[in-house]
Amino acid sequence: MCSLMKLRKPFFFFCTNSLTSLSLRRLSSTLSAQPSSSSSQQTSSTFIHPSAIVHPNALISQGVSIGPFCTVGSSAKLGQGCQLHPGSHIFGNTELGEHCILMTGSVVGDDLPGRTVVGCNNIIGHHAVVGVKCQDLKYKPGDACFLDIGDNNDIREHSSIHRSSKSSDRTVIGDNNLIMGSCHIAHDCKVGNNNIFANNTLLAGHVMVEDYAHTAGAIVVHQFCHIGSFSFIGGGSVVSQDVPKYMMVTGERAELRGLNLEGLRRRGFTAAEINSLRMAYRKIFMPVDANSASFEERLAEVEQNEELVHIPAVCSMVQSIRNSFSEDRRGICKFRHWI
Repeated sequence: MCSLMKLRKPFFFFCTNSLTSLSLRRLSSTLSAQPSSSSSQQTSSTFIHPSAIVHPNALISQGVSIGPFCTVGSSAKLGQGCQLHPGSHIFGNTELGEHCILMTGSVVGDDLPGRTVVGCNNIIGHHAVVGVKCQDLKYKPGDACFLDIGDNNDIREHSSIHRSSKSSDRTVIGDNNLIMGSCHIAHDCKVGNNNIFANNTLLAGHVMVEDYAHTAGAIVVHQFCHIGSFSFIGGGSVVSQDVPKYMMVTGERAELRGLNLEGLRRRGFTAAEINSLRMAYRKIFMPVDANSASFEERLAEVEQNEELVHIPAVCSMVQSIRNSFSEDRRGICKFRHWI
């Protein structure tokens, strides 16, 4: 028995030391690459852990680091400096821009017709699922479906972003968005730039979010709704109609609660612009006598007001309200007549 153990021990140590030394050599070659001169810089070498499964047809740029137990499919394209943390996976026709980071357990792409494109400097959080098949029963197997993500987005843990439901449309995420943990962005949504979605923000299919919108936690947005720029949605709200630009809504069935004043201040709106928006909001939603004029007449009054007609922010707000009442839209969230 002792002699058998003596025979096994050297073989086990040989395999372990060989694997460890190979990993260390690859890791040290990645870390030791330094610029050769100020005029011409040497790009870091690529590191692929021995336990990772990388298809030979995958396009791996220089400076990519692929950790243990990762999977990279045959049609994947990884830009320079991407990092795949242990246990992260890339499937299907998926393209990552430069310096993207996939945290442990994240999945990007799917073996479906179509494509997932992720821009530069994006972080895909732990166990997030991005670019997989939508949850729409109208989707027909074999149809191409698409997801386009811009640059500098932080998509946190357990979030999900799905591809489009048909080949003629696509799910789109812009730039510089913070999508916190456990958010869901469904098929065919269009999300602009610089938005903040707090935890458990759930967007149904075909929702459009403009720029600089902010949601608190645990909110739900009905399909086909539009969320205007610089708006705020209070925690726990159920949004079943459009939120116009600059406005704040909250409630189990979200209602207008005024302007997003703090958000406007933080985004650099001047005191004069905010005062003009407040004046316009009062004329439209807080008339002294709610029966004195119809909603359409109050909108027209603001559009013809000499003090407000030349303020771009006011014109943009009124146009946002009008657009919500077009034939294919859902109207705006309910509002109360304050007396």
